[in-house]
Amino acid sequence: MKFSSDLLHKYCKAGPRYTSYPTAPYFNESFGTAQWEEELRASQDKGRDISLYAHIPFCDTLCYYCGCNMIATKDYSKAESYLDILFKEIDRVAALTSPARKVRQLHWGGGTPTYLKPDDMRRLYAHLAGRFSMAADAEIGCEMDPRELTRDHVRALRESGFNRLSLGVQDLDDKVQHAVNRVQPEALIREVYDWVRTEGFNSVNFDLMVGLPHQTPSSFEQTLDKVIAMAPDRFAVFNYAHVPWMKKHQKLIAEETLPQIDARLELQKLTLEKLTAAGYVYIGMDHFARPDDELVKAQQAKTLYRNFQGYTTHKDCDILAFGASAISQTDDVYAQNIKVLSEYRSMINAGKLPVERGLRITHEDKLRREAITQVMCDLELDKTSFGRQWNIDFDSYFANALEELKEMQADGLVVLETDKVRVTEEGRVFLRNIAMAFDSYLHQQVTDKPRYSKTV
Repeated sequence: MKFSSDLLHKYCKAGPRYTSYPTAPYFNESFGTAQWEEELRASQDKGRDISLYAHIPFCDTLCYYCGCNMIATKDYSKAESYLDILFKEIDRVAALTSPARKVRQLHWGGGTPTYLKPDDMRRLYAHLAGRFSMAADAEIGCEMDPRELTRDHVRALRESGFNRLSLGVQDLDDKVQHAVNRVQPEALIREVYDWVRTEGFNSVNFDLMVGLPHQTPSSFEQTLDKVIAMAPDRFAVFNYAHVPWMKKHQKLIAEETLPQIDARLELQKLTLEKLTAAGYVYIGMDHFARPDDELVKAQQAKTLYRNFQGYTTHKDCDILAFGASAISQTDDVYAQNIKVLSEYRSMINAGKLPVERGLRITHEDKLRREAITQVMCDLELDKTSFGRQWNIDFDSYFANALEELKEMQADGLVVLETDKVRVTEEGRVFLRNIAMAFDSYLHQQVTDKPRYSKTV
């Protein structure tokens, strides 16, 4: 895939990642524990399957670039007591959930889920599987940090039924690793990857990151060559978002060491060209996969979906999320757990579901969410079928969006046909920008607008 650096410059602006719509900054505290319990009771008869998520916030060491809700600690007793509380939350939600509903997807994120000792990983999975009805073909995935990892961790995941793993690689350059306090030699990555393949995992993702301190196109090209040679099944290549006003520890990164805009854009361009040349299909946003991967097949079949875990092949699922900061989702609401661990613990011990804020969405929200989802997943919008589904005249309803998209059409990012809005091959790089045209919240005249990372 070849594309213009000028376009990267032009469309490099702040915008949402659209893991939800409305986006998380619009959640509010008027939606809390009582509202979430009410929704759990009311959402059982809608024929939707379940996606489970468990958040493990602990890490051995602090990665300076991290934007997640995490706690760096060597005190493992904190994880043990956290699991006790987490099990209580799982039990309370499971008691409100119909056993007839099947779990199609389970994911552990963090923090570092593999911070847990292997036996505790087995225990957590057994607890979830004992409270919910796991589908025989469920997609079960876990994020892994190669540091502090043992082969028994990998075995514990395999024995528990996990079939997808995501390995945090980021960058193999030693200077970059030291600058972000995540030192993991190439030999370690290769060893862990060998364990994973030897234990029988056939779906492995590598997480990479561009925009880190001291990163250059020439140094990152070496990383790309090495990871491509290892041949994982998927890549997720994230843009580092430097937001020290939100994540105070990012102040540990010297801003003058961060690649400037031209270098960042060259890193993006390099990544796209190298991975696609190596045979990976660019799904869009940050994701690449082999041509025979389920993500690619789902995109081709128009069954791909996007949620808080990124792209997924399971569209019609309610997300039941457990742990501090975890976000649940039904067709009608979003519910986010409290982030502060001590407060999360207090709410659970008080017999409450630990929801801090959320949102019950409107018909208008659902309509626009579907439009944004189709743009980001299907790479097109069929005006006729969409208008029929939502009982609208598409061109009239989205007149402002279509006007915004005219400039993107002139730049070759979209094609505005009589009956369709279609994202071009080059436009996949700019999906966030294209989706923004359909986001009514971005056009509200408010003084305190949310701050977002750059779109490319």
